[in-house]
Amino acid sequence: MSTFRKLSTAVIVLFLLVTAGLNVFFLWQKNREDGIYRVEAKRLADEIAETGSWDSAKYPHITGVFTGDGLYRSDRPYVIVEAGGQLYRAEYTVENSSRTAIAVNCVILILFLFVLGLLYYIRRHILLPFGRLNSVPQELARGNLAVEIPEEKSRFFGRFMWGVNLLRESIEDSRKKEITMQRDKKLLLLSLSHDIKTPLSAIKLNAKALAKGLYKDEEKRRAAAESIDSRADEIEHFVSEISKAASDDFMQFEVQRGEAFLSQVIEKLHARYAPQVSVSGTLFEIGEYHDCLLSCDPDRLGECLQNLIENAIKYGDGKRIALHFDKMDGCELITVSNTGCTLDRKELPEIFESFHRGSNARSVQGNGLGLFICKRLMSLMGGEVYADIQDGCFAVTLVTRLA
Repeated sequence: MSTFRKLSTAVIVLFLLVTAGLNVFFLWQKNREDGIYRVEAKRLADEIAETGSWDSAKYPHITGVFTGDGLYRSDRPYVIVEAGGQLYRAEYTVENSSRTAIAVNCVILILFLFVLGLLYYIRRHILLPFGRLNSVPQELARGNLAVEIPEEKSRFFGRFMWGVNLLRESIEDSRKKEITMQRDKKLLLLSLSHDIKTPLSAIKLNAKALAKGLYKDEEKRRAAAESIDSRADEIEHFVSEISKAASDDFMQFEVQRGEAFLSQVIEKLHARYAPQVSVSGTLFEIGEYHDCLLSCDPDRLGECLQNLIENAIKYGDGKRIALHFDKMDGCELITVSNTGCTLDRKELPEIFESFHRGSNARSVQGNGLGLFICKRLMSLMGGEVYADIQDGCFAVTLVTRLA
């Protein structure tokens, strides 16, 4: 707000300086014009005194020269000069600089009032409402979801406030889901750990009996070994359940199936990344495509493409990132490729697993979830995703059904 006050003060001072400068200029111009009339009248008197006549073409500002009766009677501006012992009335034109100055000052005053009104409007309807919202993002970041969000009728912030409220509800929803998930996960782990104890106790008992040679009969020893194997299978099943429960934490994605034009998705992507990659000197190519209607969640599809481009920026050599398009079997194929791939081809089957990071990611920060999320989202939207390496380029293709 203090910066705005300084800016407003600077604008007002600038207007005052411009007004003062223009008025000084008009005053100087008027004095200069008055001086020209007097100079021409003096030259006229000298010419009459010398020759007894005058050439009106030499005096552009003198409109007429009169003598005799009614010397001082005229409706036009004039000056009386003496030449050869006789008085002459030299009439001249006056450029109405005073009216011009008044008109210019009126225009400046109107502009000044307009700028003042505009500054007041900006302060009242933009800066003050924004100032009241300054603390909201910070409070949300700290986890204070009960922060009061002031209602604003301003058309500039109505949609913004609606978005902030949605964000708060989304964060609150996510927190509730996380708490529920953590509770269910703990209950599951407690239940599974209890269930594991039973087969584990049976394995230990049978192992001790075999170690001590309590089973003399070959048939009983075989039965004990089979029991150990069976119990081990049970434990393996429980461990598998634990692993599945752990991985399920990352699969809770909400997808709203709908329809979206391909051009809308690509235009948003281009607007977001074209300026960013151009700064680093990366060539960002978007191939030719025919607009079509996709059956997908446009936000989720955009998220998948963003993940792929982020990966291309992080793991590529910064020379080129390209998007190519194709159609096949009622589907739109969107391929994101980047140059400088150092990933081994044998790692391709594993790159879509959660927390998997390729051999080319050792020096780059990440969590190994980008491609995993893409695969999960595309699956929920009824699509597919696959990757390939060709001529040193890493390419990931999203397969989206046409509407």
